[in-house]
Amino acid sequence: MGERASRVGKVYLVGAGPGDAGLITVKGLRCVQEADVLVYDRLAGYRLIQMAKPSAKKIYVGKLPDRHALKQADINQLLVDLANEGLIVTRLKGGDPCVFGRGAEEAARLKEHDIPFEIVPGVTSAIAVPAYAGIPVTHRDLSPSFSVITGHETPDKSDERVEWDKLAQATGTLLFLMGVAKLRHICDQLIRNGRSADTPVAVIRWGTRAEQRTIEGTLASIADEAERQQIGSPAVIVVGDVVTARSYMQWAEHRPLFGRRILVTRARSQASDFVRRIEELGGEPYEFPVIEMRAPEAPHKLQAIEQALSQLSSYDWVVLTSVNGVQYWFEHLRRYGADIRQLARTRIVAVGPKTAEELHIHGIVPDLVAEQFSQEGVWSKMQEYVVAGQRALLAHGDLARPWLKEQLVQSGVVVEEIDIYETILPEQHDSDLLELLTQNMIHIVTFTSSSTVTNLIIALQRMGIDRPAEYLAGASIACIGEVTARTAREAGLQVDIVAEQATLEGLLDALQHLHT
Repeated sequence: MGERASRVGKVYLVGAGPGDAGLITVKGLRCVQEADVLVYDRLAGYRLIQMAKPSAKKIYVGKLPDRHALKQADINQLLVDLANEGLIVTRLKGGDPCVFGRGAEEAARLKEHDIPFEIVPGVTSAIAVPAYAGIPVTHRDLSPSFSVITGHETPDKSDERVEWDKLAQATGTLLFLMGVAKLRHICDQLIRNGRSADTPVAVIRWGTRAEQRTIEGTLASIADEAERQQIGSPAVIVVGDVVTARSYMQWAEHRPLFGRRILVTRARSQASDFVRRIEELGGEPYEFPVIEMRAPEAPHKLQAIEQALSQLSSYDWVVLTSVNGVQYWFEHLRRYGADIRQLARTRIVAVGPKTAEELHIHGIVPDLVAEQFSQEGVWSKMQEYVVAGQRALLAHGDLARPWLKEQLVQSGVVVEEIDIYETILPEQHDSDLLELLTQNMIHIVTFTSSSTVTNLIIALQRMGIDRPAEYLAGASIACIGEVTARTAREAGLQVDIVAEQATLEGLLDALQHLHT
């Protein structure tokens, strides 16, 4: 600690973009991932905060319209103090730090104290939010230019700073940020200074995020419409003929999972493809991994693995039950020096297509692939080939059900089981998740195994939730298969949908047909 404190750290003033985590720049993401401390406000998307390294300290300094978490002067000083501790600090700001983001004020304070800093530009909401609503800020036939105006940076002096007569007569698009509270005043001023009352207007709230909502009207009608539909901040106000392009440029709202924030509970090491597909379909994933994989440490488990691998050629069947199982299987083969050629006469069974793909990576073509990600699916493939007296090795995680073993034993097969990996519940406290659940802002909870159900319930209890099932009642529950659904129901959850095919693709297909 003394060594760190002896040197000055560095501050990165990073634009987080408008909310969609995919819109941060490559450099901005690297700053998030490498930071010792993340200082962020409410416009930085939840997904970005999750991308910080586990050891990073996270400090919320966001502002709401009716209160400030910290005054700007205090935020400025906080950055100085953290850097003086020798820390790498990423100040994550919604949009771009230099577009009404007070990046200049923070940079000035850092300069005063000789703190090294860099500014990492971000995608400003002034452009990105209209684009997600299907509105271009310029159009060769509709608007050759655009202006970005703050709605309430200095409320007491706004009319002195804004030259309404010149602004109203501008031929381009007008984009007001942070102006919903003054929407009627803005419209009145533009009309009073010569802008047609019929000018198209759109108001886009929480653009690029799951809560994105767009209303349309004219300068004469939009304020009444915003009040009727209770549109609050944060929102971008678009004034100009470019709003009419929305009739053919809408795209975000047409994606099948648009408007849905989806809780992903599977292990982070497994979730990347699933998360990416959710994003492609327009959903907003929120990762809260409730399972973590690790190699066994208990001597008796390691001894059992070593013994099984020493007699590979004696098995007629080897069943690998997951992608993790395949990865740990080959890890143990390397550790104990086992020769894969000993399996030349052994039939290898994979549970699900993803497990088969992982085997292919290692140069193994499985003899049987269960289409359903379940032990029942494995047995449906194996049973016609099983012969009494054969030997089978079930290589799986420590939470595997005994069902498949029982079926094999009843058929006269000699079965050995080894736990080649263990599933544990990570220690974590996620206050953002609790807030999202409290506000019914998690729309769908996905479960990809019985252990994800059990562990989420335990995790919520550890975070102080006495009745987790009631806490989750505001979200739709989606399960990968009937076994997982049964566990969810036993935990008191109302299961809304079960994937027809017990695979991740099957679950994604089910999500697209789930109406919330």
